[in-house]
Amino acid sequence: MTKLSAPIYNQTYINTGAGPVVILLHGLFGNFSLWKKTAEALADQYHVIVPRFPIFDLPIHNTNIKYLVRVLEEFIEWNQLKNVTLVGHAIGGQVALLFTYTHPTLVEKLVLTGSAGLFENSNFDEVTPSEINDYDFIQEKVREAFHEPEATPSHFVEEIYATVQNIPKRLTIGSFIRSSKRNSVTYFLNKIDHPILLLWGLEDRITPPEVAMHFHDYLQNSEIKFMEQCGHVPMVESPEEFNKHLLNFLKPSTGSIYSPVIKYF
Repeated sequence: MTKLSAPIYNQTYINTGAGPVVILLHGLFGNFSLWKKTAEALADQYHVIVPRFPIFDLPIHNTNIKYLVRVLEEFIEWNQLKNVTLVGHAIGGQVALLFTYTHPTLVEKLVLTGSAGLFENSNFDEVTPSEINDYDFIQEKVREAFHEPEATPSHFVEEIYATVQNIPKRLTIGSFIRSSKRNSVTYFLNKIDHPILLLWGLEDRITPPEVAMHFHDYLQNSEIKFMEQCGHVPMVESPEEFNKHLLNFLKPSTGSIYSPVIKYF
């Protein structure tokens, strides 16, 4: 396989702390800033890395989920990382699952939050040109990610609105969304036996709680923890609670098979 050049990773990413490696993976509309508080909470005990997927820096024929798996593979190989814990949000979760399936010996644990790969209530690739140009429409779509829409940071809306006004970026988004829908992870989930935490917003409207339940049914060594009053971005909406559960899961004692009891917080 032809190797990717190192600068594709080194443009901008968080690299902090020391200890066991935890890699935080963002989704299509997110970036490493979503993980800022989580990275800060983990850095005292863990080597935390938040790479930035080159979503808008790729030629159109590489704008697919499998190529992002390749990017992650090259990133881990380039940095000579082993026994990593992957924490994936949205498409980042789908990439984490595919990577774990294809590179099981490199992964220690896996955390999914609002993960893509099964099904989503999202039709961003089907909106009309008039809707794309309507700031209020985009604002409403972004607010759907939050339990309390009025709490949506204004810069989230502004960044996404600016992104979708750019036609090449809009085409890239559509390409990734269609790739995500085509690459269902269902067929291999029961072959993953790593310890897995499903950390989910109970009010997630994009990947609703039943998505987490389906993941739990397929993943033999998984546990669900639902966070009340949280939507699709619990690491932003309730970072202290999110980080508490994440830190507890990362402890060495959590390597055994989990109880099937679903926990609500």
